[in-house]
Amino acid sequence: MEDKIIRFLAYDGKISIVCANTKNLVEKARKIHDLSPLATATFGRLLTITSIMAQEMKNKSDKLTIQIKGSGKIGTMLTTANNYPKVKGFVSNPYVDLPLNEFGKLDVGGAVGQEGYINVIKDIGLNQPYIGISPLTSGEIADDFTNYFINSEQRQSAVALGVLVNKDGVRAAGGYLINPMPDSTEEEISKVEQAIFKAGAISKMLDQNLSLLEIAKKVTGDKNVKVLEENRIPIYECDCSKEHMAEGLATIGKEELEDIINTDGKAELVCHFCNKKYNFSKEELEKIKNTY
Repeated sequence: MEDKIIRFLAYDGKISIVCANTKNLVEKARKIHDLSPLATATFGRLLTITSIMAQEMKNKSDKLTIQIKGSGKIGTMLTTANNYPKVKGFVSNPYVDLPLNEFGKLDVGGAVGQEGYINVIKDIGLNQPYIGISPLTSGEIADDFTNYFINSEQRQSAVALGVLVNKDGVRAAGGYLINPMPDSTEEEISKVEQAIFKAGAISKMLDQNLSLLEIAKKVTGDKNVKVLEENRIPIYECDCSKEHMAEGLATIGKEELEDIINTDGKAELVCHFCNKKYNFSKEELEKIKNTY
């Protein structure tokens, strides 16, 4: 099934819902970073919510950056995206492994840790980028982003994120974000809350091959959900290049470059986001030193 993000409206436009299937995106990230099953489940959740939030941005030049820094063994996770959304990211500890949690599932909360913060930067063409910081509450990521939306963006939200991993890789991945509109009633919000409880885990619904429309109907309790937009395909893609790496090398200064030239006579740089390697010869390093 193709990855997709679809925006819906329920209850005559009073409830907004965005549903995402991100299986291929998360699987590509797993392969690039050689992620352990626990790192896949954890980082896959962050990639999914990044995709959902990125599609809200209006312009192609807009950029979203999200950092989660917790007290758990996975360390820092960082993702960036534009509004297509093209997403990329990295994990400090891609090989993290912990015993299963009390429910017999991968311990995402333990991997992230309960102490730390989410840092969201939205560069949407204003004089200053929007920066929102919210403390971690559980490490489960979906709960933490529900808390982030309330604290930093003052919007009541329901966030669900899920990744199912088996011996072959990612079996299912996706999520949804539900926001009541200002004119929604307590009754409608209550219906959504009950429907979410009844629907169960998003990863299970995706694993059962439910379409995003079927999921939207299930988690809102509204059989007449309207499709608002459905042409967004989230992908994991890095835009690194040798030119960008050369610019990066130039920032370390002429003395440092001179030292590399005299000591090693070459340099190898590795992109954090896609693990692609870039090699620079002595001549290329000399050129960077004299050009920038």
